[in-house]
Amino acid sequence: MAALAKEAMVAVVGAGTMGGGIAQVAAAAGHPVLLFDAIEGAAERARTAIGNALKRLVERGRMTAEAREALLQRIKVSTDLAQLAPARLVIEAILEELEAKRLLFKKLEDILAEDAILASNTSSLSITALAAGLRRPGRVCGMHFFNPPPLMPLVEVVSGLASDPAVAEAVAATARAWGKEPVHATSTPGFIVNRVARPFYGEALRLLEEGSADFATIDALVRETGGFRMGPFEVMDLVGQDVNWAVTNAVFAAFFYDPRYKPSLRQKEMVAAGLLGRKSGRGWYSYEAGASAPKPATLPPALPPRRVAIEGRLGPAESLAAAIKAKGIALGPRDDTDAREGAIVLDGAVLRLSDGRSATECAAREHRGEPLVLFDLARDYGSAKRIALAKADQAPPAALAAAAGLFQALGMQATALDDTPGMVVMRIVAMLANEAAEAVSQGVATAQAIDTAMLKGVSYPLGPLAWAEAIGLERVLAVIDNLARSYGEDRYRAAALLRRKVLGGQHFHE
Repeated sequence: MAALAKEAMVAVVGAGTMGGGIAQVAAAAGHPVLLFDAIEGAAERARTAIGNALKRLVERGRMTAEAREALLQRIKVSTDLAQLAPARLVIEAILEELEAKRLLFKKLEDILAEDAILASNTSSLSITALAAGLRRPGRVCGMHFFNPPPLMPLVEVVSGLASDPAVAEAVAATARAWGKEPVHATSTPGFIVNRVARPFYGEALRLLEEGSADFATIDALVRETGGFRMGPFEVMDLVGQDVNWAVTNAVFAAFFYDPRYKPSLRQKEMVAAGLLGRKSGRGWYSYEAGASAPKPATLPPALPPRRVAIEGRLGPAESLAAAIKAKGIALGPRDDTDAREGAIVLDGAVLRLSDGRSATECAAREHRGEPLVLFDLARDYGSAKRIALAKADQAPPAALAAAAGLFQALGMQATALDDTPGMVVMRIVAMLANEAAEAVSQGVATAQAIDTAMLKGVSYPLGPLAWAEAIGLERVLAVIDNLARSYGEDRYRAAALLRRKVLGGQHFHE
């Protein structure tokens, strides 16, 4: 099916932030739009809010006054569901309650033409369940926008068991015609984004609970080393602790309490205390007037190394060799014959990239007597502003200073972590990739769709599966297997498809 014709009417039910934003997107694409809300005056207030938002665009020179007026004229407020009868596409954006949405769809089925499409903006509810009981469940699919809809490019087009493929294609084509980036997904808990993103929060919370680092330090590492736009604790404060907590619990329950999605006791306490983030004035951070943001833990300046030797290959950190040489630090002859994992050898420290184990375990098994310090994964070691270091318990404090001196000489600030397996960025990225691999294996979406969804929906610096391939799938699998051995928990089981790709020498993007 082709995209909805421009003259075709679109109806939006629910005039909250999401519903108003969706109405604006449809009207901007040229459609006549009917906006309905069961709460008296809510739809009119939403239309006024759209007008005010567009007025600011006019004031900034990003829209003409004529275009603003034309867009607003295409949005009409409806006071009765029966007035939606001419609509060819109805998008519901009401409260996130299954029975409320099912009741709405049953009412709409009696009002709309037989071939009109019913779409839900739900972020987590089963599309199969929403369509159950309708005379024509095939015309129901998910059309999940991201907040705010006028700005965020992603739309998840979600098919339930009964959804007609042609309907899903028509919704995707319509979203594309509206300037959005649609991705297809099957109806499973969390769809793509809310499922694959769980480790971004879950692993950060666990690192906090384990005392690896404080929340501000973890956020700084995720941003300044991993290249993410925001840290996980900043995002939780932005969306609301209660909202993030509710989504986590919903996914956990929907997957029959799989430990991979286990919620955090620390976040439960935050919600219980009313520390919900920006909307309550305080969450992980304080948003009260005059409050200063906590600073990440940073090691003091240390002396740069006089000489450096590199043994073996450094894998994702290989660019460090050129960076060291470019800084004029004496670099000894390269020894590529060493069978062990690549290492950077300094006076007083041996540095290795994290492989999912603690530094203490690595030192005990492979570096007896050596002052071992692990360093974290970086999205790009050439542009990273910060690096995390973890010293083995067997190594003296001077080893940490020596490691810090090297990275400081390369232009990075250094942060010391307590010695927890996998560190911060390596652990989070590996677990994101593992969850993405599991979603591919279960037919939720293609590898490309998942990477696109995480790039466009939550602004990740790289799709998790493309990132895993850049790191090396074998290395990512090793990190996850090491985490599983370190913790002895099913939470860290590797996705069977990831292991298969490694054994078969294949990639997700072939």
